Amino acid sequence: MTPLVSIRNLTVAFDGQPALRGIDLDISPGEALGMVGESGCGKSVTWLAALGLLPGRATIGGSVRLAGQELLRAPASVLERVRGGRVAMVFQDPASSLNPVHRIGRQITEALRLHRDMTGTTARAEAKRLLDQVGIPDAARRLDAYPHELSGGQNQRVMIAIALAGRPELLVADEPTTALDVTIQAQILDLLGTLRREMGMALVLISHDLGVVAETCERVAVMYAGRIVEEAVTERLFATPSHPYTRGLLGALPPIHGPRRRLSAIPGGVPEPWAMPPGCAFAPRCPMRLSACDAGLPPAVTLEQSHRAACIRTSVTQLVQDSVPA
Repeated sequence: MTPLVSIRNLTVAFDGQPALRGIDLDISPGEALGMVGESGCGKSVTWLAALGLLPGRATIGGSVRLAGQELLRAPASVLERVRGGRVAMVFQDPASSLNPVHRIGRQITEALRLHRDMTGTTARAEAKRLLDQVGIPDAARRLDAYPHELSGGQNQRVMIAIALAGRPELLVADEPTTALDVTIQAQILDLLGTLRREMGMALVLISHDLGVVAETCERVAVMYAGRIVEEAVTERLFATPSHPYTRGLLGALPPIHGPRRRLSAIPGGVPEPWAMPPGCAFAPRCPMRLSACDAGLPPAVTLEQSHRAACIRTSVTQLVQDSVPA
């Protein structure tokens, strides 16, 4: 299948300090991809760079193609049609994304005017339909409400409605449930899954919660220090993680079944861009570290079933397997 979005060797640096160090990623039409990793790994920066939303001091390289159309260094007129139209983003804090001095209806109809050329009563009727679609009760009255009159969960639903106004082919949800309680989190995630299936759009879910990703996404990309260190189908990643960082993340999850056990923790923290270690960035925290880990960045090795991992131990194991005659 031809990918909807194809990212190749995407790099980002701020004031000469690297934030992304070569991202390769494909998103197929209609699929759900989860992106996980600690804060500062580059998950959000990846998509802000792809959509041209980073500040001017950012130096961006590589390629980002949407259905074959290059987005990096594209003119503003092209990006304005893409952002909110073909690709939409939902951010983690609706309170900082919605304008507090404008009514909800005005903010939704603005998106409809920009991306679907709808105005007046037609736009208002469509705005009400979008609020109904995202599960906000008494939608006609809520159109005249201000953001502070709604709960956090309702404001997040409003943000999703605005994102859907342009009928996007891809929805990027950046930690959409962080500020919400557990019950509302489940409702928002269920809503995103339902909308994806109904509209046939692709979904990228950026999250720290591996449980959420396991239930919502078909494929997972694990990021660390500006690189994708492992990528696989969800079931395979959770059953047979290859990279030590992925194993560390899964080891920190409390088991639901079986005897209780002490949770394992990954020591240290994500290195700052100006203090990146030589070779593998995870090596200083890795319990499986080898002296060869400092020699250079380990390449991403393709395992079976579209499973990739960037670890020198994975590379060595795969070379041995490839050398054994069938």
